[in-house]
Amino acid sequence: MERTLYIDGLGLWTPALPGWATARAALRGETPAAADPAPGPGTPVRRPAPALLGANERRRAPDTVLLALEVASQALAGSGHDAAGLASVFASAHGDLPTTDALCRTLAADPQALSPTRFHHSVHNAASGYWAIASGSHAASTALAAGEHSFGAGLLEAATQCAADGAPVLLVALDTEACGALASANRSRGQLALALLLAPRRSGASHWALRWWLQPAADRHEEPPASAAARALAANAMAPALPLFEALAGGRPARRTLPLSASTRLELQLEPLAAALAPAAAA
Repeated sequence: MERTLYIDGLGLWTPALPGWATARAALRGETPAAADPAPGPGTPVRRPAPALLGANERRRAPDTVLLALEVASQALAGSGHDAAGLASVFASAHGDLPTTDALCRTLAADPQALSPTRFHHSVHNAASGYWAIASGSHAASTALAAGEHSFGAGLLEAATQCAADGAPVLLVALDTEACGALASANRSRGQLALALLLAPRRSGASHWALRWWLQPAADRHEEPPASAAARALAANAMAPALPLFEALAGGRPARRTLPLSASTRLELQLEPLAAALAPAAAA
């Protein structure tokens, strides 16, 4: 059975594409692809600075929290939706890999030195909790992981909630880079965070209509990334989301497929609305 929802906002952040305005041009092929900037000795890796957190909180928060709150804020901006009443879904294939690596190294070397704060940051719903506190949201929130199918599973969960409850849902999806011993078993590289704000009814903030349905996997294969910018991010665990965001950047009708399992795929049909062609939407 097909369902139609509306996309009222979106966000994207990587160190090389820090925001949708920059990412949109790169995913359309209008600007050259750029690799995530490699810091020199003593130079910190570029981090987002979501305005929802104060300066002290931003310094203490792990990258996963900063990534999540940055793209969530981008998706919410200009949508007219109230964050305090907005249900949310947070998807990540691996959670906070640097924090997990630090915990494992401490447990192996000096278990008594284990940091309660780092343990708090390692749980899979840490970003969801920070979002609820920072935004004042008392609405339901879901945190999920489905390996290489995590973005598709997150979008299916958000779309199902939106259709069933008749209320908007915020989807936030992100993954970070494996480091330390984890890098030998985990292929995720770089940082990538994305967000979609789904609504059950069209409004003045709606930029795309999104039809979705489930299909057997044998019927269709997912599209590979078309732009050099998306291919540069292909090593991140959340890269399966990029063909959809390329279509959103293109502003034209498009069909995309997201794998959910070996036997099932999520089919998506995008139709741009008039608002998507306005200059404000491109920004």
